[in-house]
Amino acid sequence: MQLAKKEIADSRLVGKQIQHKAKRNRWSVALGAVFLLLGIGFGVQKVSGPIEINGDIFLAVYPVSASNGILSAHIHTREVSVAETPELILLGDTSLVAAVPTMAVTPKILGAMLGESSIDSRKTKEVIHYVVQEGDTVQSLADTFEISVDTILWAHDLSSLAKVQVNDELVILPVSGALHLVRPGDTLSEIALWYKADINEILDFNDLESAQGIFVGDMTIIPGGKKPQALPNGRLTRLANSYFIRPVASSYKNTQGVHPFNAIDLSNRSCGGPVYATAGGTAQLVGYNSGYGNYVRILHPNGVVTLYAHLSGSTISTGAKVSQGQTIGYIGHTGRTIPAGPAGCHLHFEVRGATNPFVL
Repeated sequence: MQLAKKEIADSRLVGKQIQHKAKRNRWSVALGAVFLLLGIGFGVQKVSGPIEINGDIFLAVYPVSASNGILSAHIHTREVSVAETPELILLGDTSLVAAVPTMAVTPKILGAMLGESSIDSRKTKEVIHYVVQEGDTVQSLADTFEISVDTILWAHDLSSLAKVQVNDELVILPVSGALHLVRPGDTLSEIALWYKADINEILDFNDLESAQGIFVGDMTIIPGGKKPQALPNGRLTRLANSYFIRPVASSYKNTQGVHPFNAIDLSNRSCGGPVYATAGGTAQLVGYNSGYGNYVRILHPNGVVTLYAHLSGSTISTGAKVSQGQTIGYIGHTGRTIPAGPAGCHLHFEVRGATNPFVL
């Protein structure tokens, strides 16, 4: 009799446990449905499956398809803290997923998980060299790159009535404002004053650690700056042509007139020829970027800077003393050339702070 009573009690207990578990499952299904609707609403990418870590509840997104997907999560009643960024979890040997507590799905985190951002992917801190296409106007380009019309006009010393021509090369700043060529004696506080700009914004946008981080020949972006009617006189050096020697052999011809940053292109349609320092000085920068490719920048004793770009390689390093006529690199097509590839072999030669003596 006692055994029978115990079996009845046990069966009732099991029944309650089943009912409780069923109730929890109904909550799981309901919450899962909510996440499914959210997933459809946000266009969430496919999920590899629910993930539970250390007993806490996480929402896991595994990018597989750009068109559909499901959000899935386990339920746990313990409170979890809100994370500021999603945690990355390794699945298998090669897959990463982003996981956050279900209580912490904010728009910021969801955007990070889905690879989305409120920031336009085109927006960087790099200056773009743009070749004008048929139908382009200053206004249409300003709209396309989300900068002011004045920003384009100021960068090229153009009037408000100026028109751009097909195949013109323009400098497109990444933000509305102005561009300043740093000259001997310029200070960042002066530059901010001249352009009616905030010195801290200049420091931040140009990734400068301090106001002493600018160098002669730098092209400094002035966010929100207004180009002054005139800069202080006496700082730009005007040189006679005899100061410079040719940076390449005479077989290299000027293939384009002056374009942004007082530059010309010199080419004989082949790579590998030597590039010479046009005058003595110090190698201010030897490096690489997406536009110039491999480049050398030389500071001369009078404060003028020359720049040699698209090199296949260089023979000097930053800080080296350079003599006039010394080989500093070789003609190449690194970086962004027109056309791209070996057909674009040429030397991009700039003179900053003086006239370019090799202009046609």
